[in-house]
Amino acid sequence: MFDSADSLPACDAQLDTTGLYCPEPIMLMHNKVRDMHAGEVLKVTASDPATTRDIPKFCSFLGHELLHQQEDDGCYLYLIRLG
Repeated sequence: MFDSADSLPACDAQLDTTGLYCPEPIMLMHNKVRDMHAGEVLKVTASDPATTRDIPKFCSFLGHELLHQQEDDGCYLYLIRLG
């Protein structure tokens, strides 16, 4: 994982799931990654605290790399490199 926002890679696609609750953010992520290729980076923003558990499991289960995970005042940011 990257330690600083300055070292974060550019994203190839973005998904805003703010306002949605489990299981919707993960369902939308499944749909989004279908349109992407291995090695591309997906930026996900969310407001559901359950994503702190669900997104790492999503990555682990599907072979994606969680590059960055950040929480700031109820807003969650994830960068995922597709496997």
